Amino acid sequence: MEHAPDQEPSRARPPAKRVDAARNRDTILTAARAALAEAPHSSMAEIARRAGVGMATLYRNFPGRRELLEALYAEQVETVCAAAEDEAAAAASPGAAFTAWLGRFLAFSAGKHHIAQELLAQVDHDSPLFNDNRSRVLAAGRPLLAAAQQTHEVRAELSLEQILDMVIAITGIHGDARYTGPILRAALDGLRPANVDP
Repeated sequence: MEHAPDQEPSRARPPAKRVDAARNRDTILTAARAALAEAPHSSMAEIARRAGVGMATLYRNFPGRRELLEALYAEQVETVCAAAEDEAAAAASPGAAFTAWLGRFLAFSAGKHHIAQELLAQVDHDSPLFNDNRSRVLAAGRPLLAAAQQTHEVRAELSLEQILDMVIAITGIHGDARYTGPILRAALDGLRPANVDP
């Protein structure tokens, strides 16, 4: 009697509903990111309209505005953390990698400002939401700073916390990128040790 050949365990495909739910979530986040960038106080109804979903679908993915903002905030943190590896692989030197990443961090800080401000009205500043994500950003940036300091491209006495606080302070200056860009470049020039030529 012949035995049927052993079959490999089938890799179950995620149910169609799960795929649709993930797609809806991504669509909502994309729409919310664009809407809030244009008008920080955009309503949930406006976000649903932009995403092309009903309010029931919106609230099934994000039970409230706070949950939506937290997801956007975490998404931005993930982007800036991933950028650390990208810059380390692409830049010509450790100092260039760190400087490029700080530029990405500046864009991240400016982009999340209104989201963070709204969240701060709902959660405590010491909330794990902020502390855990700040820890992730610091963990992503420390290797870049350490490498740049080892090659004497960044002052050894500066900590990553100090440098990021400086960048965050620059995002608080009123003006567009044409105005704040030179300020950031001047600040980054100051990171170099005094005896190192640009």
